[in-house]
Amino acid sequence: MVCVNRRDLGLLALRVGTGAVLAAHGSQKLAGWFGGGGIQGTTAAMEAMGFHPPKHSAVAAGLGEAGGGALLALGLATPAAGAAAAGAMAGAVAVHAPAGFFAQGGGYEYPAFLGFTAAAIGLTGPGRYSADHVTCHVFDRPWVVALSFAGAAVAAAAVVGKRAKGQADQAAEEF
Repeated sequence: MVCVNRRDLGLLALRVGTGAVLAAHGSQKLAGWFGGGGIQGTTAAMEAMGFHPPKHSAVAAGLGEAGGGALLALGLATPAAGAAAAGAMAGAVAVHAPAGFFAQGGGYEYPAFLGFTAAAIGLTGPGRYSADHVTCHVFDRPWVVALSFAGAAVAAAAVVGKRAKGQADQAAEEF
């Protein structure tokens, strides 16, 4: 008789659901799937939102979402996947923050939720029903957690900070 662990089953459901949403969202940016703009449209959007260089920002956001989401769903390199997705969502939060918290008003509620969920999965680990478990957690070591989250935090802070500085400089020129 096989004993199903509810905690691992719950992590599987959370990983697959969150990962699928992120992967779909990122594939809109990278490939134009599901009504997205693809790299060209996302590059134009990134430029309009103040991210520079816009094409690099479009690719990074798409990979963080699509790649991080796919890896989360599989439970492979879970700390890096969670950190990458959380970092990408930090950029989205920065864009939506001026509109307040709630999504109905254009706020950052939804990207914050996805980012926190991805980070929590990355920190918690994927559970038994995962590719990391099958590979004996070779990509799910404590040093991977520390390095992934530190790297994502530094990258997100740099990107969001550069955008904020550019917006402040632009506002000063217009004033």
